[in-house]
Amino acid sequence: MSPKRGDRAAAPPTDGEYDIRFATSDAADGWEHLARQAPGNLRQAFDAIRSSPCARDNPGRHHRLKGTLGTATFKGQTLERWQYEVTSGGRIWYLIDDQNRTAWVIYAGTGHPRATD
Repeated sequence: MSPKRGDRAAAPPTDGEYDIRFATSDAADGWEHLARQAPGNLRQAFDAIRSSPCARDNPGRHHRLKGTLGTATFKGQTLERWQYEVTSGGRIWYLIDDQNRTAWVIYAGTGHPRATD
């Protein structure tokens, strides 16, 4: 998805940071819903994912998913799937591509993803 006039600009990652990209249009739309509902919490999530997508220092909010949800195939690679709990219901699910230092957002929204129901 190419940026258009009026779109928000995200700063590129600096040394050691991960790039955060949307894997789907639905993930981008969900991100915008989170931005309207909880902008401060979303910014904290963005900073945490960008600086250390595999951090284990806040397991109540930031953790790898378990079982069959713990990995997913994306662009021919099997990648770890992680979750950041933005609000009590809002979630970001992302895949970590260490080789390209990219976190691919596969779900963002104000409610729980259906896969966990």
